[in-house]
Amino acid sequence: MSDQNSRKLNRLLAELDDTRLVSTRWLKDHGYSSSLVSRYVSSGWLVSPARGVYMRQGARLRWEGVVRSLQLGEGVPLHVGGRFALSLEGHEHYLRLGQAGIVTLYGPGRPPGWVVKLPLEQHFEYLGKGPFDLPELTYSAGMPEKSLSEQGLSWYGAGLETDNLVCSTPERAMLELCDAVTDAALVYEADALMQAMTTLRPRRVVLMLRHCRSIKAKRLFLALAERHKHAWLAYVSLDGVDLGRGKRALIPGGRLHPVYQITLPGDLDEHLA
Repeated sequence: MSDQNSRKLNRLLAELDDTRLVSTRWLKDHGYSSSLVSRYVSSGWLVSPARGVYMRQGARLRWEGVVRSLQLGEGVPLHVGGRFALSLEGHEHYLRLGQAGIVTLYGPGRPPGWVVKLPLEQHFEYLGKGPFDLPELTYSAGMPEKSLSEQGLSWYGAGLETDNLVCSTPERAMLELCDAVTDAALVYEADALMQAMTTLRPRRVVLMLRHCRSIKAKRLFLALAERHKHAWLAYVSLDGVDLGRGKRALIPGGRLHPVYQITLPGDLDEHLA
């Protein structure tokens, strides 16, 4: 191997940590030709867990490393939100059977195709941009918590600094979950999770409600919060929050909430954990 190629290899290995992945596009953009990458693979320096993506030999393939690689390496503005973000907060036992292993991703564009081909225990599900009109962020390792907090996001540390990644806060994640509700089973799940949301921050709830474009999500969120009589709800001002007009038949034949005018299943109490 020439000195130049040896230096390039050393730079690449220094770039890759124990869980980092790099795509073919990233390698090309950083001056690594396909023939050079093939040589690294055949020499045992790199391995390819799926077509179009590489990691260091001996590295660990983990969902956290995949998300961090997308956010901070590939520059893909995706965050972990909704159901899976709530499971990271310790509420996985409220989720439907089998759903705690689905990493729910939100952002303006789909993740690259190699993500769903990785041999991981967890699966990735892309749920679109989500219900918020907040500006798109480009994540960086040095991004202050305040910049994320203003969008209802935060750093999640998975035990290693190299695995820190951007996730929805519970306030944002609950609204993302409510936006995805389409049937009674999902209302039961949202209701069980809302029961556990005893420590939501009123100021952040207000911020998220004002920037949420989904009338359904806002009405369902507020109706469930009132149903569980959370103390923080008394400090949530609805000034500037658009709740729409008229009734919303979320569940056909359900019971209409008298304040937020959205139908809920009449048997919610029977489904609480």
